[in-house]
This record gives sequence, C-alpha cells and structure tokens, in this order.
Amino acid sequence: MGKREKSGGVRLAFLDWTRGLAAVIMLQGHAFHSFSRQELRDSGPYMFSQFLGGMPPAIFLFLVGVTLSFLMDSRERQGLSSGRRVWAALRRAGYLFGIAMLFRIQLWLFARPYSPWTDLLRVDILNAMGLAVAVMSVMAVFQTADRVRLGAALGVVIAAASPLISQLDWSGVHPAIRSYITPDALSFGFFPWAAFVAFGLSAGSVIRLLRSDQLERAVQWAALLGFGLVLGGQYFANLPYSVYAKSEFWLNSPWQILIKLGVILLVLAFAFVWSKQAAAGKWSWIRQFGTTSLLVYWVHIELIYGRSLWFWKENLSTGETTLAALALIALMLLLSVARTQWKNRQAWSPAPGWAWLLARKAPEN
Repeated sequence: MGKREKSGGVRLAFLDWTRGLAAVIMLQGHAFHSFSRQELRDSGPYMFSQFLGGMPPAIFLFLVGVTLSFLMDSRERQGLSSGRRVWAALRRAGYLFGIAMLFRIQLWLFARPYSPWTDLLRVDILNAMGLAVAVMSVMAVFQTADRVRLGAALGVVIAAASPLISQLDWSGVHPAIRSYITPDALSFGFFPWAAFVAFGLSAGSVIRLLRSDQLERAVQWAALLGFGLVLGGQYFANLPYSVYAKSEFWLNSPWQILIKLGVILLVLAFAFVWSKQAAAGKWSWIRQFGTTSLLVYWVHIELIYGRSLWFWKENLSTGETTLAALALIALMLLLSVARTQWKNRQAWSPAPGWAWLLARKAPEN
C-alpha cells in the first residue's frame, strides 16, 4: 500500500506536468492565431506555432481518459456495483457538459450584441469531453484489466471509422447534432477526437494496475511504442494508396490520430522522467499550469478572442505576437498561482468560533 501511495504522487506530478505543457502550447497557439496579421499567416513562425497548437486538444482529451480510468478503478476497488460505477462515470460526463454550457453562455453574454445565439450550440473541446465520457461510461462494467484492451480497441475503432463517418450523408441531420458526431475543422466531433479519450482510458488502466517498481519500465515501453506509432503512422500516411475512398490527413485520418498518440506517449515518458529525477520535490511552473488548466483555458479564451484585446486582433507582427504570447503565459501563470494559494488558504483556514475550539485536539497528559 505504501508503494502504491508513493507512486501515486509521482503519477500525479507527471500527469499534471503533461497537462501544463499542453496549456502552455495552447496559449502561444491561440495568441498567434488571434493576434498575427493576415499577411504573416504563411510565414514559418506562424505555421510552426499552429502545428504545435494541434497537440493540446489531443493531450487534454487523452488525460480525461486517464482520469476517467482512475475513477472507474477507484469505484471498483470500493466494491460498488457495475450500475453505480457507470452512474459515477455519467456524473463526471454531466459535470463536463455543465461546465461546457456555462462556458458557452459566458462567452455569448460577454460578446452580445455581436454574438448570435447559435454560438451557444458550438461544440467546444469541453463538449467533446462530456460526450466521450458519457459514451465510455459503459466501460465501468468491466474490470480494470479488461479496460486496458477494450479502451485501446475502442480508440482504434473510432480512429479507423472517422473517414467513413465523413463520407456518410449528414444533410438531413441538424447541424447542432452533426457537429457532435462528424469530423469538422471547426468543432470537436466524437469522430475522431473521442479516440484520444479511449486511448487514455486504456493507458490510465495500465497505470492503476502497476506497482511503483514497475512503472519506470512501463514508461520505457511507452516511449518505444510512441516512437513506433509516430514512424509507422507517418509511413502509412505517405503511401500512394489508401483503403478509404476519401480521407483528409488533418481532419479524419487514422494515421494522424496514431501519430498524435505516439507524441503523447513520448511527452508522458519525458514528463515522468523529468518529474521523478530533475524536478522531484521542486515547484514547477509548467506543472502549476496543469493543476489549474480549466481556469486557465476559460480565462484566456475570453482574453484572446473576446473584446478585451480587440486592438491587437490580427494587428501584430511576429515579434509583437511573440511578446504578447509571453505576456499571456506570464499572466495566466500568476492567475494559476493565485488560484492555488487561495485554495490552499481555504483548505487550511481554521473553523470560526466554538467550532474551531471543538475541533482542536485535546492536550495529552
């Protein structure tokens, strides 16, 4: 039990570090997307920024799958029935849907009267998380060991089916429903994005089954698998023929999903080594972002795409955008630290009045 608790701390550190890195990449990507002048959008710096910016959504969704697997395993260890385990997962999905709706309502209200009501129906990454967790809640009926295989298989199925889903005729389906399902450059449909949640469910189940002395070796295998997925995915993506009648690499290609999965595994391996060796017991500003990623995501979206910084929108040079991105990262870091300190202060503040006196430990004779 002691070993599991000790490794649990390491796990939390490297998962937070990975989530924090995704948040930093996201911040710079959105800053370049919002502030760069139109004539600079074919330049190397902008293209590189947006190329990196394609990874954070995949990382966030993968880590949602990891935490979902932890929830399912925890409820299983508590001896809950399969129905109650599924209900716990559905509650997590409901929470994500609730946050997603509040997020959309806030953005719409702050943008009035220039924001149409249809903006409330946009499928953001939070909506995608909610739907994926709701669909995968049925995985709670299985044991953790079974979810390793089933999660990986489900991820492959979702990725492989994505080009086929794109080819179906969706003209008779309401756009609000269609955007939840089909691959689209402007939304996060279940296909293919839910594949990352399924892969995360599998990976998280592996982590929960390992002892602390087995985790390091598993990370080494994850890194090797990551390299294999990146190289293999790139090889098959460049073949002159395809089993699909039509497939777009950046929209619905299974190979793109596997390449991104490989990159995620490599980042996780690096994060584990860094958190355990170089940053063990030390404060990490990247990990700090990972502990408050939802707050950072919410606030920066309003700053970047809302009215606050309208005078910078599509109006900055590459150098100016770089400085704006650094300033945004620093500002969000301050917000993250302030949130953590406030939360810690709330957790450690004594109860007022007589309740505090009753809670005190009686002195020993």
